[in-house]
Amino acid sequence: MTDVTTSLFEFSAVLFGRTENSGREFDKTTMLRIVVALMLFLGGSVNAEAEIVAFTDGRVLKAADAYLDGDTIVIELRGGGTMRVPATRVDRVIADEVDEDTSPIPEFQDCPWAWDSEPVPEEMPFHAEIAAAARAADLHPWLLVALVRAESNFDPGAVSRAGAAGLTQLMPGTVSDRGVTDVFDPAQNLDAGAGYLRAMLDRFGSLTLALAAYNAGPTTVERYQGVPPYRETRDYVRKTTKWFCRDDTQ
Repeated sequence: MTDVTTSLFEFSAVLFGRTENSGREFDKTTMLRIVVALMLFLGGSVNAEAEIVAFTDGRVLKAADAYLDGDTIVIELRGGGTMRVPATRVDRVIADEVDEDTSPIPEFQDCPWAWDSEPVPEEMPFHAEIAAAARAADLHPWLLVALVRAESNFDPGAVSRAGAAGLTQLMPGTVSDRGVTDVFDPAQNLDAGAGYLRAMLDRFGSLTLALAAYNAGPTTVERYQGVPPYRETRDYVRKTTKWFCRDDTQ
């Protein structure tokens, strides 16, 4: 039993007048029913992971869950009920968990992201495809290496519950916009992911903000006028810049 559930038991006992001196006792079955009712009243199961659904048109919806089902994203609403939207309308799905560490994420001015001929070792998975995609998008090849490591850990068949797929975890809308015919083809996936990251770099002029946009969506970054407070996004930016910039201070 979790501490939260225990607290609900205690709260329900107080709420319904169960004290040592009251002479009023509830059996555990009744108490459990009270706890379940309170959990539903407060918004559902205490173990549910809330999500932020960012749409391609800039709208944002807080949901209890969101997952891919065929060509649609099923969104379970926090107040109950579900809705289905075409998968191409959803830009990103991220965990609705705020980072306790609110310290600014540094901008690495001495860590250039443009194309560089620094070779990618042959023993690295997809080294040739990574180098080709990085060059075509005018990205430093090791930036693309860091992104692939963060997104899929070099698994070309990786698929998230929300439908992000392949080495660079392309969402269905990006797959459509970038003309990808096979999201699991490493070369196509890398080309599209590198092109999308380049678009974010051009849009924000900042490595930190571009990576935040890649994870949480560009409209989310614009809404917060910086890196969003979500732990998933902030951790993503920290680890990707650390790997790319070879920085051990983060």
